[in-house]
Amino acid sequence: MRNFKTEDFDFNLPDELIAQVPLKDRSASRLMILDHQKETIQDAKFTDIIDQLQPNDALVMNNTRVLPARLFGTKVETGAHLEVLLLTNTEGDCWETLMNPAKKAKIGTEISFGDGRLTATVIDKLDTGGRLLEFSYDGIFLEVLEELGEMPLPPYITEKLEEPERYQTVYAEENGSAAAPTAGLHFTEEVLQKIKDKGVKLAFLTLHVGLGTFRPIKAEDVENHKMHSEFYRLSAETAALLNETKAKGGRVIVVGTTSIRTLETIAQQFEGELQAASGWTDIFIKPGYTFQYVDAFLTNFHLPKSTLIMLVSAFAGRELILEAYQHAVAEKYRFFSFGDAMFIQ
Repeated sequence: MRNFKTEDFDFNLPDELIAQVPLKDRSASRLMILDHQKETIQDAKFTDIIDQLQPNDALVMNNTRVLPARLFGTKVETGAHLEVLLLTNTEGDCWETLMNPAKKAKIGTEISFGDGRLTATVIDKLDTGGRLLEFSYDGIFLEVLEELGEMPLPPYITEKLEEPERYQTVYAEENGSAAAPTAGLHFTEEVLQKIKDKGVKLAFLTLHVGLGTFRPIKAEDVENHKMHSEFYRLSAETAALLNETKAKGGRVIVVGTTSIRTLETIAQQFEGELQAASGWTDIFIKPGYTFQYVDAFLTNFHLPKSTLIMLVSAFAGRELILEAYQHAVAEKYRFFSFGDAMFIQ
């Protein structure tokens, strides 16, 4: 197996193909259907995903919900402005955060948000360059956050999001993500009902998406990249449903790379089976990886030289994925979070 360089996963993407705003109708996206065994590429519309699913399949979705995790505050001492991005709730009211400008946030710094409705104290510096904050407030933290926070859109989206719910899936339930599991943004209640009516089982798991998803790989050699950790949870009920699907000859069709990482993490622990599990995963799926559980999946189009394009290349092959991306550019597919989708089988 060859050792890949990060440059091996680069491709040319015109800026105008980066989708800045969501479509009015979630399910109006385009869909590329990629058969990696036949090495065929087919252009379709997203609702054609229904025809790709069979009655004995299971469709697995990540039900995480994005927090309005971007806060704008001021230093109590000087009035200097600070931007805070919540990443991970470590314990109690303590959060790992990214701050801008971080150099103004020394240990002991007090920050006020919303005229003191919410306050925080810097209690530690993190190895990542971020800060550990302890928050103080009256009431329920998530309600205060809903009032004061903004949706943390990825750095490549520069347009203002008019409807924050468009950066949530219609089945978002478990608060905790710093970014959306974007492959799920295409589904409407109507499309999900049609899939269910076809006899496909709908299954849910949780993985809280971290901002490491958007971090470019700085290592020249792919092997030298260290993945970020993300919290996941799979219920006994979902594990049993998916194991039964497999046992009856059905396929486990997965929505998004976050769901893939969750199932593959757990399947590695239990010799190719699933059990109820929760914890932190830093699994790095790249070419050379042997998939344990996932049979096919839906995903969006990913950033050049990212861990996500490496993951899809591990399943379908680097050459075919780059050919598909070249086709997507030529056909003017929309890329990234609010972009079009790809079904890989």
